[in-house]
Amino acid sequence: MFFLANQGYRCIAHDRRGHGRSSQPWEGNDMETWTDDLLTLIEHLDLKDAMLVGHSTGGAEVTRFLSRHGSSRVSKAVLVSAPPPCMLLKEDNPEGRDISWFDATRAGMIANRAQLFTDIPTGPFFGYNLPGATPSQGLIDSWYQQAMLCSLKAVYDTPITWQYDYTEDLKKIDIPVLLLHGELDQIVPIKAAAPLAVKHLKKGTLKIYPGGAHALPNIAIEEVNQDLLNFLKS
Repeated sequence: MFFLANQGYRCIAHDRRGHGRSSQPWEGNDMETWTDDLLTLIEHLDLKDAMLVGHSTGGAEVTRFLSRHGSSRVSKAVLVSAPPPCMLLKEDNPEGRDISWFDATRAGMIANRAQLFTDIPTGPFFGYNLPGATPSQGLIDSWYQQAMLCSLKAVYDTPITWQYDYTEDLKKIDIPVLLLHGELDQIVPIKAAAPLAVKHLKKGTLKIYPGGAHALPNIAIEEVNQDLLNFLKS
């Protein structure tokens, strides 16, 4: 956002309910409510010709938003390390994750979320568990801090949305969509994600980052910034 704002673009980020400085209601931690919240914000600010950018769960949220609410106020979208079309292992989705992975993530939050929220950034999120990686303690600490400030109910409910099938949502999107995904993403395995998602889009463009982890906006800052700027200008 800092980079794009310095290029003259208006950049807006919202804290999803249960996250950041937003309130922490018990209910509504689901895609339908999240996308309705986003629509409320967009209409309140009277945004037009916007480019929606979503990372990880945010990418799924962008996908469901466009399917649910259309693109009358949105001209482009970017999905970064996003779950669509479907992360869940099924007979017709052999590259997805077994349901046990989602269940274990949620169980870990109840058992000891502080430890879980330490293990994720020190390992798979930034790819710091891969050979040759140089961990940044600052990024690890920042991720931990943000996660621990979230509503436990919100983060506990969130993995359910990773199991959704977004195939039909993708098919409804009629605007240009850029998909960025890391080759070595350990959170959203690439074989079940972007290369399949782009096939369902009417105007999709896929870029794979060789050796890239899940946290592309943090570990490939300059490249992601430039890709976003180029897409905005295209």
